[in-house]
Amino acid sequence: MNIDEIRERWADPLLTGLTALVMIMMFVVAPLQALGIFAFQASELVLALLLVVGIFVISGSPIAVVAMLIALVMIVTGAILRIRSPSILDLNLFAGSWFIVGITMALTVARAIFAPGRVTYHRVIGAVLFYLTVAVIFSALYTFIGSLVPSAFSGMKVEDSPALRAR
Repeated sequence: MNIDEIRERWADPLLTGLTALVMIMMFVVAPLQALGIFAFQASELVLALLLVVGIFVISGSPIAVVAMLIALVMIVTGAILRIRSPSILDLNLFAGSWFIVGITMALTVARAIFAPGRVTYHRVIGAVLFYLTVAVIFSALYTFIGSLVPSAFSGMKVEDSPALRAR
């Protein structure tokens, strides 16, 4: 069984699986990781690897995989820096990695959901994934702008706050 046969069989169901994966990463893992629970920092890497595999199967593009692997390297580097000495640099590495993931995922998912063929349940759920991906892109951009220009957002600051860590 080659990659084209796998993509033909699993591309639509993977849209649903990736939607669930991104929702778990955004609404479960990220908040618990912000509390400083190490198990969730490690689980983000595992989930990110699953995301890379899913995007590769849906797209079949080596360029998409290279982009996702670069983002993974940035996540790992940011995690190591965060463990050693938390700073705005690791936040920017995370934001950069999520920006790359978001753009790559948005392009891949958009091609899958707007491809010719029947509108299926999985494609509709893939549209939800597309909108979540747009949110990821904008949150990464918000983090970049807020960290580079501290007064960019009135009444809000982007900083590494100890209040986010477990007490």
